[in-house]
Amino acid sequence: QATSMITTVHLHKYLHGTGFKSRAPKAIDAIKKRATQMMKTESVRIDTKLNKFIWSQGVKGVPFRVRVRFDRNQVEDEDASGEFYTLVTYVPTENFKGLTTQKADEE
Repeated sequence: QATSMITTVHLHKYLHGTGFKSRAPKAIDAIKKRATQMMKTESVRIDTKLNKFIWSQGVKGVPFRVRVRFDRNQVEDEDASGEFYTLVTYVPTENFKGLTTQKADEE
């Protein structure tokens, strides 16, 4: 069924030891991998605001953490491979202290 979760992705641990020119693309891949793990969907779509936030400080200045919302939605296309896809959107936050993963309905 369609559901939503808000969580923090700690990008710094995924990017440790990565060369400068591949940090932002690898951060996008790490977010997609986390979305696949949590929402159990093969298709993951990144919102443009999240993409702009990841790339805001350039290719090598990726933020250490990002707060995201995973929305599992039903595919409208009949010839798609899976039944659901995950839309990942950016959730602005000032401080990451004390934030936990929560269902979006429990805001």
